[in-house]
Amino acid sequence: MIFNSFQFIWVFPIIFFSYYCLTYLFKHSALQPRYSNLLLLVVSYALYLQWNPVHTLVLLWVTLVTYLFAILIEKRQAYSKQKYLITFGIVLALLPLFIYKYYDFLLNSITELCGRYGIEIGLAGMNWSLPLGISFFSFQAVGYLFEVYKNREKAERNLVNYMLFVSFFPQISSGPISKSSELLPQIRNRRPLDFEKMTEGFRQLLLGLFLKLMIANHLGLYVDTIYSTYEIHSGTTCLLASICYSFQLYADFAGYSLMAIGVGQIMGFQLPTNFNHPYRAYSVSDFWKRWHITLTRWLTTYVYIPLGGSRCSSIKCYKNILITFLVSGIWHGANWTFIFWGLLHGCILVVERMLKLKEKSKNVIKNAVRVFITFMLVNFLWILFRMPSISDAALFIKKILTSPGRLELVDNTTTIYIAISLLLIVLYEIGMKSLNPFKSSYRIIRWSSYVVCLLAILLLGVLDTSQFIYVNF
Repeated sequence: MIFNSFQFIWVFPIIFFSYYCLTYLFKHSALQPRYSNLLLLVVSYALYLQWNPVHTLVLLWVTLVTYLFAILIEKRQAYSKQKYLITFGIVLALLPLFIYKYYDFLLNSITELCGRYGIEIGLAGMNWSLPLGISFFSFQAVGYLFEVYKNREKAERNLVNYMLFVSFFPQISSGPISKSSELLPQIRNRRPLDFEKMTEGFRQLLLGLFLKLMIANHLGLYVDTIYSTYEIHSGTTCLLASICYSFQLYADFAGYSLMAIGVGQIMGFQLPTNFNHPYRAYSVSDFWKRWHITLTRWLTTYVYIPLGGSRCSSIKCYKNILITFLVSGIWHGANWTFIFWGLLHGCILVVERMLKLKEKSKNVIKNAVRVFITFMLVNFLWILFRMPSISDAALFIKKILTSPGRLELVDNTTTIYIAISLLLIVLYEIGMKSLNPFKSSYRIIRWSSYVVCLLAILLLGVLDTSQFIYVNF
């Protein structure tokens, strides 16, 4: 279910009403979590089924594999046996992700390489559609398996609870990626009616809708136009489009995360924060502590640290960083652009560590310059993220650097919307919490901001039920 769709407008109130009726009826009963979880599980699977019923089997496979292997690992105390079980369990759990997302890419790469040497390979590609959220729920389930293996979490015996942990509908398509220690205790325990949490949830949902419909979708109209025909546009136009894409991607993904967190809070759950003003970052290292925080945490916990982290020689530490960001690039997509994008981020982090640029300076001007440089580095790397091939990305960047030319805008209306969208997202990035009208101590200011935000969405938002960008990953 897309949060910015008309289906959400009429389906979610039904889910909300049913859930809270059930919660109220059993508010004094120890059985409340059991019935509430069963309802949420049915809702989560029903919503997933409408995307592609066959893909539900993939979700079930990943869920059951990690559920059973976690129990087996916990029962087998001998370290050697646990090591074989965790390896086999991870392979089986990630097998659908490899088949659906990477098989064709790997096959095409091998075929192209062999073709250069006159070798023909007759293996057929699959060309299957990607199951919704497979990268997210696979990583969440594998993370749980690691936690059990490291004895940081007890294996969940209640199958309904674990199935809900993997498939919880607000976060299944694009995260945030929850740790088992965060979400499973909330699933197991009673969740009383909390109107303060519900109110905060609706605020988060409204702000997320605003970021998506008022900023990301407006910027996307311009970005799609320029990127699809970049050959005929000036370098200045391409530069503006790249900056618009950086903010579009942020508003789109941060908007989804806020909506997921908001819906979770409305249902009584606290999902982890996924963004913390990433374009305020004073280094690329700092950027990855602020952007897609739950993925960075997952990669740090289950890739970087097991490799040795930073508690080793400098050379090995640099290697660990590069491998971690290679995994990040591969996770984002089956294309050489994502692999190259990940490795470049890793290389920049290595350089920052070598030059000791991770720490924030005490000089305000120096920090401002570093924020600008960091943004431009990230902005140019997002071009790789957006383009279909490395050669297209290289030509796009070359045009920016060598053919400035006149700035081209589609029309006056588009110009106004771009200017407003960029202004709003910049204000959102640099804004102080004390100036947030949503959290003002004056009720009239709070409710006025809600009404203005809602009216802006309804009157000026791009209500096209477009997919969120990260759903494709």
